[in-house]
Amino acid sequence: MRAIILAAGRGSRLQQAQGQQWPKCLLQFGGMTLLQRHLLLLQRAGVDEIVLALGFRHKLIEAELDRLAWRPRPEIVLNERFELGSVLTVHCVADAITRGGDILLMDADVLYDQRILIPLVAGQQPVNRVLIDRDFESGDEPVKVCIRDGVPIELRKQISTELKYDSIGESVGFFRFDAAAARRLAALVAEYVEGARALVPHEEAIRDLLRERSQMFEVADVTGAPWIEIDFPDDVARAARDVLPKLQRLSEA
Repeated sequence: MRAIILAAGRGSRLQQAQGQQWPKCLLQFGGMTLLQRHLLLLQRAGVDEIVLALGFRHKLIEAELDRLAWRPRPEIVLNERFELGSVLTVHCVADAITRGGDILLMDADVLYDQRILIPLVAGQQPVNRVLIDRDFESGDEPVKVCIRDGVPIELRKQISTELKYDSIGESVGFFRFDAAAARRLAALVAEYVEGARALVPHEEAIRDLLRERSQMFEVADVTGAPWIEIDFPDDVARAARDVLPKLQRLSEA
């Protein structure tokens, strides 16, 4: 299993001071960067093939890898046009997506407990899996997952009022794809880029994959497990105040 971590963006909504702008995966909580936590949790889950999709101030992230002396060292793929949408970043890692086996596609800007990752990686058989947290704040910011008859049918921030579904929750921003679904996702992403739609978030291509029903997807409910996506200054405060104390202790041993 291969983990692809998307860490190319500038994170402009975080409103970091001029001259002190850091990639979000280098934010520290409890003395560890988000990147270090990703690496440790993936290692604990048995995933040691990791690809980092980088862009904004990538040298800082590479310096963090040097500091950690992480082995095996993650593969690095650069998106030189990181200012564009994240669908372009996913397109840049098409080789890693399509080289075979199950992949995990993960946002880098998430502080999360290992109880989030366990259901994502569970099982040895190829599978497509979406994580859902039913305990979420309403509004336009969360990316929602709508479920009908046990199948994810929608993935978007704004849901049509006419859509019929059985349950709804927030996407954690982590997905698992088997080899066939990964190849199809890469093809959909390529269509976005070739069609001059590179400014859109990569979730739109994943949404297309869900809705075309060419691949079957499972839903893993992680409601109750602590996590937070960090987009705004208030998220940093909430992460340190509300989420970090609830995380299971993460040993470096």
